[in-house]
Amino acid sequence: MTEFIDVDVRPILRSGGEPFSVIMAALARLEPGQGLRLYATFKPIPLFAVMADKGFAHVANELDGGEWEVLFTPADGADGPVPPRQPLDIWPDPVIRLDNRDLDPPEPMVRILGAAEQLAPGQTLSALLRREPVFLFPHLEKRGFRWLGGFTPDGSVYELTVRAPA
Repeated sequence: MTEFIDVDVRPILRSGGEPFSVIMAALARLEPGQGLRLYATFKPIPLFAVMADKGFAHVANELDGGEWEVLFTPADGADGPVPPRQPLDIWPDPVIRLDNRDLDPPEPMVRILGAAEQLAPGQTLSALLRREPVFLFPHLEKRGFRWLGGFTPDGSVYELTVRAPA
């Protein structure tokens, strides 16, 4: 039987925040064979593809009041989360720099995907955003790109680095 780690992102969502980094941090802490039990205020459909790419199957259960519980379990033959990505400090300097802070969705995603397609193998781009681009991540991963990102210490800017497949 799978042991689950609980992640309740409902308070983050209710306050207008974006919980993707919290979910990914919890995923990184999983031991082999462990699963993730996620509680959300909506059915997190975009997350299903991200988690499938990381080797997890899901079962979604609607709770009272339109909230959701989603169980992410290691898929057949998977031992748990994918190993951590390559550290940023050994990635090459970005050849493209984008400032998307003044753009409204979906323009930042469209712009980043377009620029990423211009990268040569192994090259990187950097982008500044107002919010965490949770809908962008599955598109990048589907195309074989790796990414690292996070908010600046003051929480005002999300800094994203994307690396083309080598």
